[in-house]
Amino acid sequence: MILKGYVLPGLPQPLLTPKASPHYQNLRNAFDQVKSEINSLKPDVILVYSTMWPSILGHQIQSRPICRLIHVDEEFHDLGSIPYEFYMDSELAKTCAAKAQVRGLHARTADYEGFPIDTGSVVALKLLDVQTSKIPAVIFSSNIYADRTETVVLGKACLDALKEQNKTAVAVVVTTLSNRLHQSFIDPAEDKIHSLKDQEWNLKILEFFEKGRLEDLAQLSRQIQREARVKKVNNFKPLWWLSSVMGANNKYTGKVLAYESVYGTGSAVVSLTPAAESARDLEFDEDSPEVFAGERNVLSGEGSENQNAMRSIEDNQD
Repeated sequence: MILKGYVLPGLPQPLLTPKASPHYQNLRNAFDQVKSEINSLKPDVILVYSTMWPSILGHQIQSRPICRLIHVDEEFHDLGSIPYEFYMDSELAKTCAAKAQVRGLHARTADYEGFPIDTGSVVALKLLDVQTSKIPAVIFSSNIYADRTETVVLGKACLDALKEQNKTAVAVVVTTLSNRLHQSFIDPAEDKIHSLKDQEWNLKILEFFEKGRLEDLAQLSRQIQREARVKKVNNFKPLWWLSSVMGANNKYTGKVLAYESVYGTGSAVVSLTPAAESARDLEFDEDSPEVFAGERNVLSGEGSENQNAMRSIEDNQD
């Protein structure tokens, strides 16, 4: 069961240099509010989908019971080091990987000393102070080649695992809105969104969030990628995952707790709470896949792998 969802930025400035700019301090204050909300909800686990942890071969899931290291951001290493100690729900991570495989995905866990957790996950979990609260997390990579079907199915696999272990969770995506960085050094106090076009798209995204229109935003993910983001990956995936794991609908109460520029990127802290009524009745453009069997069946008709996966899911749900 997902108690609440959050969209959080992952660049290190709000953690390491919040006083350098009122923009960064405002984001830091919003993180403090999220931390308080999560502590009051008392979830069993925090699910983190980080766009700053790219994977090539399938989906990686962090399962090391205690992740302890000192991190330095590859872009902003001048800001300093980030020591951390995080607790992972190892058993849930393993179950998520197993459920993802049942649904046709290539997924595996990462469990070894010194694994380099990405900046976004480190920043989010440090600012949520999970080290003190000892709420365990499970971190999911963002496969750079995955598209909508794979990402939606990954979210459903997460729900399968939560249901099997009877656990509650908050869902967190670590991402910026627009992602264009300034290409020269700036005065942090004068930080601003990279371009007017990025600003306009960011404000439109935030308007949807405030109205609780999560599924509508998920349907706009490809357009957001084209208009407001440098295409480093195959489309903008975090909203697909969040919509899948929380519920593909518009039945949410949305709050934008902060929206600021961090080195030109659109960085926002947003909360989404399941609500009784939908923001509005709209048709969804794409279906909701249950398994992943490739983007197209060009060599055959309905693949046997797809059918076997569906039968396995049905058996598990009985």
